[in-house]
Amino acid sequence: MENFITGYGANESLMRAEVVAVLGRERAEAFFERLLHAFFNATDADLLASCGFNCVRIPLNYHHLEDDRHPFQVIEAGFSHLDRTIALLAERNIYSVIDLHALPGAQNAHWHSDNATHLAQLFAHPHFQDRAVNLWEAIADRYKDEPFVAGYNPINEPADPGREVIGPYYARLVAAIRSVDPHHLLFLDGNTYSTEFDIFTEPFENTVYACHDYVPAGLGYGGPYPGVTRGLYHDASSIEAKFLERSEYARRTNTPIWVGEFGPIYTGNPDIDAQRSQLLSDQLDCYRRHGASWSLWTYKDIGTQGLAYVAPSTPYRQRFDSFVAKKKRLAADSWGTDGVGPAEVTVPVQELMAAEFPDFNPYPWGRADWVRTLLNCIIFAQPLASEYAARLSGATDDELDALADSFLLEHCIVREPLRGQLVAAISQASTE
Repeated sequence: MENFITGYGANESLMRAEVVAVLGRERAEAFFERLLHAFFNATDADLLASCGFNCVRIPLNYHHLEDDRHPFQVIEAGFSHLDRTIALLAERNIYSVIDLHALPGAQNAHWHSDNATHLAQLFAHPHFQDRAVNLWEAIADRYKDEPFVAGYNPINEPADPGREVIGPYYARLVAAIRSVDPHHLLFLDGNTYSTEFDIFTEPFENTVYACHDYVPAGLGYGGPYPGVTRGLYHDASSIEAKFLERSEYARRTNTPIWVGEFGPIYTGNPDIDAQRSQLLSDQLDCYRRHGASWSLWTYKDIGTQGLAYVAPSTPYRQRFDSFVAKKKRLAADSWGTDGVGPAEVTVPVQELMAAEFPDFNPYPWGRADWVRTLLNCIIFAQPLASEYAARLSGATDDELDALADSFLLEHCIVREPLRGQLVAAISQASTE
């Protein structure tokens, strides 16, 4: 559950711990179980099937399968949601890609790897690497004979700052998975959030190299499209140039091209959202011309970019919309906000860092993002996790059920212009 999807602050493990502190473990676990069942069930699978999708990438947090207090002990019950989702999709002839979205130790510096810090410890500690190998052996063993699992996406958006560990570690992961399951496809993300593929030499057998292809003009801080965002001009030509750069390894090695993630953020402003729609159309046209498959991020949320989003009238939105507004005001969500927040605080810090450390250019995205991550998305965001949980204080069991059930598709709004674009793109690809 990336934080923009359900609106909480900071990273998922911290949020869950805070909710447990307020509700108690049994009620908290019941709440999250119900929410996950509501988030995706047969009705959702029907919607995706009606659009013509033939594959769904399922993001998974390793905490479902392993407790940090008991490393290397796989939690059998943790497969339950993965099992039921794969089965629901298979009943509709839709394949699944299992995406380990958060790995032990965190594979990148940001919240979406369930990282409570700004350090990707996976690449610093063999202990975490060993645990991830153990998990993938268990996953591969469970699904090795499942025909509707298209394959495995072992590391979502790795970011190895030294660029020395990730290549050999991929070789180790591939060997471990292949020792258990020699048949399923592997989908390998490039380094630096799946944008760099120079870590690979000769391609592995039966492997797809998955690039992620977000356009800055379509993000929370994005400017006009076509137009300039953070000093760079973005239009259909620049979109194609960046895609060709990110897919160069796949094209050179004649391996399939798959854009594992892409998609703009929507604002509620009709003019801006029309530009975002045009941006998406330009991406889809580019992928069609170059024979690229794709997986849009993401399916459902509370209004940022999902194909479906929880309606404002629901109990969940009624309880948490003002909280999300505060998070946006503080730019504590680095995905759906401008990344600035309270300028009277953040701008002087950025200016001070620029003046005192003009040559400081940390991996992966430089000084400004480094400051935003630490200031907005840790210092501001972590107290918000407590505030999120506090909003559940005093809720009855019936009220908790209603909050979770807000994520049922019947209580959501389908973004019809987006659905129309996707259906048209899928139909055109199918006829070609």
